[in-house]
Amino acid sequence: MPLFRTRPRALAGFLFLATLVPLGVGCGSSDSGSDPATHPQDVPLPTDAERERIEKGLTVAPVAINLTGLDRDLVGLGSYIVNAQGGCNDCHTNPPYTTGGDPFKGQPTQINTASYLAGGMVFPGGVTSTNITPDTMGMPAGLTVDEFLGVLRTGKADGNLLQVMPWPIYSNMSERDMRAIYEYLRSIPHAEPGSSTMP
Repeated sequence: MPLFRTRPRALAGFLFLATLVPLGVGCGSSDSGSDPATHPQDVPLPTDAERERIEKGLTVAPVAINLTGLDRDLVGLGSYIVNAQGGCNDCHTNPPYTTGGDPFKGQPTQINTASYLAGGMVFPGGVTSTNITPDTMGMPAGLTVDEFLGVLRTGKADGNLLQVMPWPIYSNMSERDMRAIYEYLRSIPHAEPGSSTMP
């Protein structure tokens, strides 16, 4: 007799669950906190180590960033690469630091935010760094993402081989890291070059 009573309850429970499965019970819905636009299904969520880099990147960005329409994780990761690993400011900001804010002179670091990543640094031999801030269309250096990745991979821009930028090193980065740099550069304000030259 106890066996007979258990089976209908188990069957009722199973049927109840079966009716919920087609409804999705909220899994993967827009209310779940995951935005399909920023985290497509085929892109894995960040690991704990990458999450740490993303959050650090968002805090070390020296200028205000605009996340509207952008992938927050990629922006944070790109900022980490640009500002904590790549040393992009040292060549693409002219001058890199404000008066009284040059760490190489023992001063507290103050990045030149007015010309941040706007290029214009003239190197020996006449090579001038490129403005890599977004243009009026929101494209860093006026490049599409594919063109930007091509520059990082080949060192070629406008048919010329870049002579100062360490593209042979950057070309070894993963595509995700390269895309993260591009996404970060899309998030920063446009700036115009300052005026100074390398000693």
